Amino acid sequence: MQKVYFKTFGCRTNQFDTQVMMSKLKDFELTLNEDEADVIMVNSCTVTNGADSSVRAYINGSTRKNPNAKVILAGCGSHSKGESLFEDKKIFGVIGHSEKEKINDILKYEKPFYQIGDLKHIDSTIVEEFVGKSRAFIKIQEGCDFRCSYCIIPSVRGDARSHKEEDILIQIEKLAANGFGEFILTGTNVGSYGQDQNSSMAKLLKRMSMIRGVRRVRIGSLEPIQIDAEFKELLSEPWMAKHLHVALQHTADKMLKLMNRRNEFKSDILLLEELASHGYGLGTDYIVGHPGEDEKEWSQAIERVRQLPLTHVHAFSYSKRDNTPSATMKPEVKGDIAKERHRELTALIKEKNLQFRQKHHQNLEVLIEQGNNGVYHGYDQYFNKIEVSSMEDLTSNWLNIENATIKGDKNVAVY
Repeated sequence: MQKVYFKTFGCRTNQFDTQVMMSKLKDFELTLNEDEADVIMVNSCTVTNGADSSVRAYINGSTRKNPNAKVILAGCGSHSKGESLFEDKKIFGVIGHSEKEKINDILKYEKPFYQIGDLKHIDSTIVEEFVGKSRAFIKIQEGCDFRCSYCIIPSVRGDARSHKEEDILIQIEKLAANGFGEFILTGTNVGSYGQDQNSSMAKLLKRMSMIRGVRRVRIGSLEPIQIDAEFKELLSEPWMAKHLHVALQHTADKMLKLMNRRNEFKSDILLLEELASHGYGLGTDYIVGHPGEDEKEWSQAIERVRQLPLTHVHAFSYSKRDNTPSATMKPEVKGDIAKERHRELTALIKEKNLQFRQKHHQNLEVLIEQGNNGVYHGYDQYFNKIEVSSMEDLTSNWLNIENATIKGDKNVAVY
């Protein structure tokens, strides 16, 4: 039986898509060793030019190390760079998002293929297990209707469309029955869920919470305008993880307009303060060094970040993405300046996180994900890292840590 190795780049949505493909392998064997693979599936990311370069470099390297393996490109990169890689004979085949559920048949092809499909497909696969995971990722929607000026994702994943609610709930029931207690809702634009089905994120969450075994629900990245009154009614529910990731992207008014964003700082600060008042840790995405970000805009932006009750940040130095409006904007920000702004931002949020943990280090509900030699790692309800020392094997266990010790960028405890 031929062996298949999966290499996944990028976001949680890609991680879920890899699990979908793994679950469809009937006539092939999954391997975690790429050197012994007969087929290497590359689930690619194309969010920046750098992401494309990383995928290409991996393909070149794997071809040198294992020249007999068939390399097949999947993921967002298949829609942006798949054709050129295929024409250059860098890869054996290309499959688009709509084709991944057919992977068992596609892998049997003996001749090179380019099978890109369409951008309107919605998966129907029920994933009942996650290889090497203690948390379950649930993809609830696909695509995005936003048109942020720096982003190419809508053109490679299509417009927003929701998975069927019943399919999502069936999947959660099966995973809960298999021992999973934490569920992470993911997608391209998670907060748009239900807009095409007369439903909403809040309605889905309410139904999820009634499934036996569901202990904690985390939500991927929400847009500020998607956190409505119906959603806010759930903030005190015990199964809601006490952490929300709200995608601001920037805090200067001029930059938000240049980025074609739908949020404004004056409403963002009110929203985050309201969420924080319910005891939530708050994360955000933030792009530094986008064209047009001069010293005046950055000074305003970082001062506003100081005012926000943030505890986590996914900070990115702007990276040009061809075929997006931002790619042609001027003036560009020099790399060393963007790097320094990135450092300033992350240092500020690190200090805010420390202050938050100094107030929230008791009664932590922790899911241990992995560990060895008596040291285990997991995350608490606020999405803060915790390191637990124990003589027992705690892998995949839920723990209640009464009082953790704050140490650097994580909390530590003995169990």
